Amino acid sequence: MQASLDSIRVDKWLWAARVFKTRSQASAACDGGKVDVNDEAAKPARRVRAGHLVAITLPRGRRRILRVAGVDERRGSAEVAKTLFEDLTPPEPPRPRHAPPPWRAAGTGRPTKRERRAIERLRGR
Repeated sequence: MQASLDSIRVDKWLWAARVFKTRSQASAACDGGKVDVNDEAAKPARRVRAGHLVAITLPRGRRRILRVAGVDERRGSAEVAKTLFEDLTPPEPPRPRHAPPPWRAAGTGRPTKRERRAIERLRGR
């Protein structure tokens, strides 16, 4: 084995960079078409090296875009994993904030029959 790696399998890199908990999860994501390297679908054995762009589709439609900054065959601590990539993922749009209902303060108990009917009128029931 050489002392300095210049490329590594994409599934091994995703595991070492702590994108996936296990290497088998990373491999399954590659097989499922969830991982792209330089805008091309990647099989688990695809080699990546510094400078490549890796796009991962995560559950719930989220997508992470990572630039490979280094390769390491071993899975290290989170601090070491952060040095393996540069995160280019755009920030998620802010979630709409729902204001608490204005008609009752928290901890005031159950609504009375009159208050319940007023709440139902506000909700349009």
